Amino acid sequence: MMLKIHFRKIANADGPLHFHETLDVSEFVKGRKDIVAVAPLSVDLNALPADTDQVNVVGKLTGSADMLCSRCLTEVKTKLDIPFAETYQWLKQPAPSEEDEDEDIIYIEDETVELTPFVEEHFVLHLPDSVLCKADCLGLCHTCGQNLNEGTCSCDNTVIDPRFAALKGLFTKQDD
Repeated sequence: MMLKIHFRKIANADGPLHFHETLDVSEFVKGRKDIVAVAPLSVDLNALPADTDQVNVVGKLTGSADMLCSRCLTEVKTKLDIPFAETYQWLKQPAPSEEDEDEDIIYIEDETVELTPFVEEHFVLHLPDSVLCKADCLGLCHTCGQNLNEGTCSCDNTVIDPRFAALKGLFTKQDD
């Protein structure tokens, strides 16, 4: 996959440089137990000249992931629509001092920029931390594991404030 931009070529181009690629991102979700599967990421970007030796890259990343509901562990198909907007500045001389640096600009020392690491970073940062199968998901019973969306169980899950737990049996009749 070629997601490489050349500062000089973009500055001399008649229009934006278009990128339409597919990126395998399965490597970046390894270790996430809440993600069952992830589809390849569709990358649609446009690179446009901005200021002197500066390029704006804008577009979107789209894909999907099969994730587990954070309450009941049901598999949920999650659509990913990730906006992408970055500005790259080619540095022909040494890097500017920290006070001269603009936080919204990525400074590049080479004449070319490989966008793949930046696309991967956007993907990882925009993955949801958790998903729900539905807004009012009831989750699992803490005692027996029954999916409470599918039915109730016979467990006593009355929540007692731990500060009053010692008083729990105070008013129950005790046989002598």
